[in-house]
Amino acid sequence: MEEVQRSYSRLCKENGAEPQETVLQRLQELPRGRLDLATQSLTVDTCRALGKLLQKETLVTELILSDCMLSEEGATLLLQGLCANTVLRFLDLKGNNLQAAGAKALGRLLRQNKCLQSLTLEWNNLGTWEDAFATFCGALAANSTLRQLDLRNNQISHKGAEALALALKSNAHLQQLDLRWNNIGLLGGRALVSCLPGNRTLWRLDLAGNSVPSDVLRAVEQAMDHNQDREASFRENQARTRVLSKEVRLLQEEKSKQFLDLMETIDKQREEMARSSRTSAARMGQLQEALNERHSIINALKAKLQMAEAALALSEQKAQDLGERLATAEQEHRSLTQKQAKEHRLEQQEAAERESKLLKDLSAATEKNLLLQNQVDELERKVQSQQDQLLQTRQELTSKSAELKMRAIQAEERLELEKKRSRQSLEDSETLRFKEVEHMTRHLEETEKAMQERVQKLEAARLSLEEELSRVKAMALSERGQAEEELIKAKNQVRLEEQQRLAHLEERLRLLAQARDEAQGACLQQRQTVAEAQARAGQLGLQVEGLKRRLEELQQELSNKDQEKVAEVTRVRVELQEQNGRLQAELMAQETLKEKVAALERQLKVITTDHREALLDRESENASLREKLRLKEAEMARIRDEEAQRASFLQNAVLAYVQGSPLRALSPQK
Repeated sequence: MEEVQRSYSRLCKENGAEPQETVLQRLQELPRGRLDLATQSLTVDTCRALGKLLQKETLVTELILSDCMLSEEGATLLLQGLCANTVLRFLDLKGNNLQAAGAKALGRLLRQNKCLQSLTLEWNNLGTWEDAFATFCGALAANSTLRQLDLRNNQISHKGAEALALALKSNAHLQQLDLRWNNIGLLGGRALVSCLPGNRTLWRLDLAGNSVPSDVLRAVEQAMDHNQDREASFRENQARTRVLSKEVRLLQEEKSKQFLDLMETIDKQREEMARSSRTSAARMGQLQEALNERHSIINALKAKLQMAEAALALSEQKAQDLGERLATAEQEHRSLTQKQAKEHRLEQQEAAERESKLLKDLSAATEKNLLLQNQVDELERKVQSQQDQLLQTRQELTSKSAELKMRAIQAEERLELEKKRSRQSLEDSETLRFKEVEHMTRHLEETEKAMQERVQKLEAARLSLEEELSRVKAMALSERGQAEEELIKAKNQVRLEEQQRLAHLEERLRLLAQARDEAQGACLQQRQTVAEAQARAGQLGLQVEGLKRRLEELQQELSNKDQEKVAEVTRVRVELQEQNGRLQAELMAQETLKEKVAALERQLKVITTDHREALLDRESENASLREKLRLKEAEMARIRDEEAQRASFLQNAVLAYVQGSPLRALSPQK
């Protein structure tokens, strides 16, 4: 408000005048955009400043200037400023004695201003100046915003009434016109009555105090009642159309929202299907990678088995070589014994002299035999300890294989439980899919994530078990290699001892050959020593046979292990086949889910078609309502035409009555 005061003061100072205190006080208040300057005598400078102020001011919507005693120049300047105003709705110029210049200024206001709705001109002299009032009426005919006009006590004659009638024929927006206490008379009343059939918006026309006959007043009243009814029906129709348009708009918005929601749900379901397909593809890739890893593990196991078979073949070949060497050694020993027997027969006489020496040699040989026997016992104990170690390794292998089998069974049971849980969750999600689609999707995602995590954990456990199995197998292989190495060492040691024994026997035979002349007396003892040597050779043969049997047992154990490995490989293949079957079942379940999603999409399509049909029904109903409205309007137009015809008939009757009455001679000439 202070800004308005400052603007007013600045405009007054620019015009070289002092601002009026009363105007400043009223500008300070402005309750609800109302500027009340009633009964304030406004100078020309004040009117000029107010006109310039109100030309751009957007706060004042109601201006009261009643009984301000405005001069012609002041009123012109004020109204000239109001021509460019865009917010003023109500203007009161009551009791300002406006004349010709004021009427022309008001005409310019009505032509240029596009926001004024109510104009009060009571207690002025606009009708006295017929030309200026005609200009005002012409501007009123061209105005499209004014709804209420008050022209009481303006000295309007029948000519002014005729100008107003012409304006009302062209004006289709004025609703209330107050012409009380003027000088309209009979002719002015008739002119106004003649213009009313063509005006359908004016629903209030006051003609009291104008010397208008009662029949004209009744005709005006009937026309106003007719227009009021028309206005009421028009407002009612407008209200109905607004309500119907609002309902149609709401229905359209609701249907559009439903359609958008359906499209969003369809998009979400499509995204979920794409996500599930991607996750299933990823899972299939992971499972394929796991199968490839298992195939590689199986191939590695096959390679290890082939290596073990090759090692066994080499060991068998070595055992055969050892057997051949033993056979050749026995043959050589037989040939040597035969030669010794022949030489003994030939040298029996010579051996008698060296009997004492042979006895000494026999005692040394017995001691050496005892040493050899102790060494053989130690070797047997070593072989027994190695057998015990092999048994322990077998037991550990069996226990580890049992543990691995138990862990694999537990992993399969866990996988089965998880699959049962996933199946249960899928069934629950299928039962709740019509109510909570988003919850189903989240639940499916969580279950899939949990399944993936659990499958990953099971894969890690499987990998750890396979690593343990491979480590145990490597340990077994290393222990078997150590045992084979020890066995080879033992065989080499036995071979060396046999060679040493053979060398010692050859040396003895050489000594016997050299001393056959002296060993005739000791022939019987030599035979005994030969028999003992043969017994010891038999014992060595038995030991070799025991070692052969041990080798056969080891070969049998290796064959059993190979069979167990083959069984394990077949079991792994069966498990892989079962897993493939389960994966195929999961794929079938996913296909069923896809089919269900397709069914849901079909249902959504059906729902959308139903909604479209409902919208078409609504549109048809709206069309029918519009048709009814059109029929109502046609009926109202017909009623208006009938009323107009009745009014014309009544006017003709009144005119005929007036022309036939004796007052016709007293009526003034036109």
